[in-house]
Amino acid sequence: MSLELELVDLASRIAREAGDLARLRRAEGVHLAATKSTLADIVTDADREVEMLIRERLRVARPGDGFLGEESEAERGESGITWVVDPIDGTVNYAYGIPSYAVSIAAVRGSAVAGEWEALAAAVYAPASAEMFTAATGHGAFLEEARLSVTTETPAGALLATGFGYDPATHDGDLATVRRIMPIARDLRRAGSAALDLAFVAAGRLDGYFERGLKPWDHAAGALLVVEAGGSVSLIDRDSTRPMLIAGGTEVHRRVIDILRDET
Repeated sequence: MSLELELVDLASRIAREAGDLARLRRAEGVHLAATKSTLADIVTDADREVEMLIRERLRVARPGDGFLGEESEAERGESGITWVVDPIDGTVNYAYGIPSYAVSIAAVRGSAVAGEWEALAAAVYAPASAEMFTAATGHGAFLEEARLSVTTETPAGALLATGFGYDPATHDGDLATVRRIMPIARDLRRAGSAALDLAFVAAGRLDGYFERGLKPWDHAAGALLVVEAGGSVSLIDRDSTRPMLIAGGTEVHRRVIDILRDET
């Protein structure tokens, strides 16, 4: 078995266990642990517990690897491989009882800086629907056993997804971006989980996705899903504090970049 397949097997097994823990803790009742960038940007006790579980499972299975997670201190490994983890992507949804949240686990080689690494394996698990999305570089993307493929034609316009930052000062700019994109859109979705939005692009449930200000753990796994499903992903305006991620089938990806090029 190739390294990529070994890593995706490990990622999916851990993601499923972590997601089951998150679902259990949600049923027991959510407890807020802290806020992050703004008062609206929350962390729950479950976020931290789930990340601890993932980190421990990875430490036992691959003690030489690095770790970059949303809720705990980064650790440089010795193997050249780093795990990029969001224990609960969509925490606000999770706290409110909206079932659009996911466990996102990716294995990358080289730099742990988004856009500079080589993605190797990815697992995005949606506990509420029990759907497991996986990808390994060179081996395709899958929903359970079904191979995924991005959409290639959008005659009625592209069904797009996006998200907004938690800082109110960024909202006008995000809404201006949406206004620029809407002429090519069939409609717009804002579900609240970047990992799931990217998984849905890979699965052909969305034609494309764009969002500013994502962190590496928000998109590391989902981006590989899109690429292995035949799509394209770009991270542009990297020098800004809010780089833009654009993902979709080749044509939708190109059209969104063309529209937003002047903005970057």
